Amino acid sequence: MSELLAIHELRAGYGEAVVIPKMSLSLGEGQVLALLGRNGTGKTTLINSIVGVTRRFGGTIKLGIDDITSLRADQRARAGIGWVPQERNIFRSLTVEENMTAVALPGPWTVQKVYEMFPRLEERKSNFGNQLSGGEQQMLAVGRALVLNPKVLLLDEPTEGLAPIIVEELLAAIGKISRMSGICSIIVEQNARKILGLADRVVILERGTIVHDAASAALKADPAVLDHFLGVAGAAGHTQHRPAGSPGASTH
Repeated sequence: MSELLAIHELRAGYGEAVVIPKMSLSLGEGQVLALLGRNGTGKTTLINSIVGVTRRFGGTIKLGIDDITSLRADQRARAGIGWVPQERNIFRSLTVEENMTAVALPGPWTVQKVYEMFPRLEERKSNFGNQLSGGEQQMLAVGRALVLNPKVLLLDEPTEGLAPIIVEELLAAIGKISRMSGICSIIVEQNARKILGLADRVVILERGTIVHDAASAALKADPAVLDHFLGVAGAAGHTQHRPAGSPGASTH
């Protein structure tokens, strides 16, 4: 498995606050990484740092052989960083189809291929973003990221607030996306139990530092590790933390 994303000694945060003191992490093609940790441990900050919307104090980020450390967020998106933020960030005044065609880049992931992955979106393709249910909006947010034809897909709590049946559908699609296209994915998820069946690997953060890095199967076999690091294994629910200098961003 070739290395697709390589983070080396990253120091990042917001304003003068360093949330991630020093982190190194790498992922291979098609790998699904679950990023876990209590609230405020730096999960979203790490995602935002890969996207390019935090302040970097040091370290490097490489995408394949390309160093993207100095690139702006929009340049990183074109280089292959796909992002599905908590807020979803769909265009509510555009139709489902317009949401995707407005950002699409050439590559194997087309609007039609997204419809094949999420038939519900094709049924709603003429509906405006503000006419969709929460689950449909999340599918659209994933679809918008896919038509950018990314190499890395970053999903920040993609199942938050969704009905269980929609959660199952969405997670199954994410797994299929990684297997089909070799995209590597990082998924921030509050409910650890929910994500263990999908992820190949689990990283747990505390205070912006990796405190556990293991195969998902190993954690399923030893749930005491989750209890130790997360308090209540698989606990859902969270409170957003917004440090100074990070409008709209959370540090979990």
